[in-house]
Amino acid sequence: MAIYDQSLSNVRAISPYLPGKPITMLAREMGIPVENIVKLASNENPFGMSPKARAAIEAALGGLERYPDDFELKAALASRTGLGVDRIVLGNGSNDILDIAARVFLAHGRSAVFSRHAFAVYPLATITAGAEPIVAPAKDYGHDLEAMLAAIRPDTRVVWIANPNNPTGTFLTRREIGSFLARVPADVAVVLDEAYNDYIPSSDRFDSLEWLGDFPNLIVSRTFSKIYGMAGLRVGYGMASPEIADLMNRVRQPFNCNNLALAGAIAALDDAAFIEKSYTLNLAGKEQIEEALKKLGLACIPSYGNFVALKVGDAKTVNEKLLKQGVIVRPVAGYGMPEWLRVTIGSEYENKRFIDALEKALG
Repeated sequence: MAIYDQSLSNVRAISPYLPGKPITMLAREMGIPVENIVKLASNENPFGMSPKARAAIEAALGGLERYPDDFELKAALASRTGLGVDRIVLGNGSNDILDIAARVFLAHGRSAVFSRHAFAVYPLATITAGAEPIVAPAKDYGHDLEAMLAAIRPDTRVVWIANPNNPTGTFLTRREIGSFLARVPADVAVVLDEAYNDYIPSSDRFDSLEWLGDFPNLIVSRTFSKIYGMAGLRVGYGMASPEIADLMNRVRQPFNCNNLALAGAIAALDDAAFIEKSYTLNLAGKEQIEEALKKLGLACIPSYGNFVALKVGDAKTVNEKLLKQGVIVRPVAGYGMPEWLRVTIGSEYENKRFIDALEKALG
């Protein structure tokens, strides 16, 4: 028997996560100069990172011979959130937090529930841990919490919820999630993935951390990859009860956040002006894209994130035509949406490039 066949069957069943096409790859494939390519595929902040974070990272370059000390970032997050340091878990991006939660609660003979059209890492983390994924039907491309509640079985140990949801941009209100948490069995962990929470309009935003005291089964994950503009440094964090955080820290890889990521994250937390600028420009960019889609007669899902999902029909062909023009967006057929594309909201110039290229691609 070949060594491949000795691998775990659940590992062989995994569909690998496919990231957005890199700029350099498209440049090689199409012969397009790198500077002429616009990437709007991975929901990155088009305005970079906080100047304070960049300065802190540059200052930290001299200490890379030392192993990371993550206490200062935990202390900064504790101060920002009002939680104790013992409730915080750091991750190599928030994906790491999701994987850690799966390793703590999931195994063969257990199951996890998530919504159709939800983030691809949920089935990936579930299957990697050996558990059975249960896909609940979606409602208007978003989470149907009633269907998810009904899908919970006696062997279910995790429910994954993204708010706002990626790739559809849909949003669940405080009332909806609060009602759901009150009815979920106490022995089922609810992972509330808030990677895009900083983009939620202020009128709809709420503090989910207030629930941690009432629901010991709640885990909230957030990231510095999106509005903070630090996707390449890979730093995220989870917040939970002291008991759950302790379990997660037991399986967390030592030094899973590097020195530069830690320094940048600490400084980024202190740059409210940059966050407000990114938030405001994202709103303007979203309006720019949605208005153009309306003029083109294309449907889109109202988004609470830094991206828009749009229905173009033959998404594969439209995407190929966009790539030939040096514009990278994200096909979402793998999310059960073969007629849709997801475009990250970029700068005014990048959005214009996308709109013009889309008009040409549609003929």
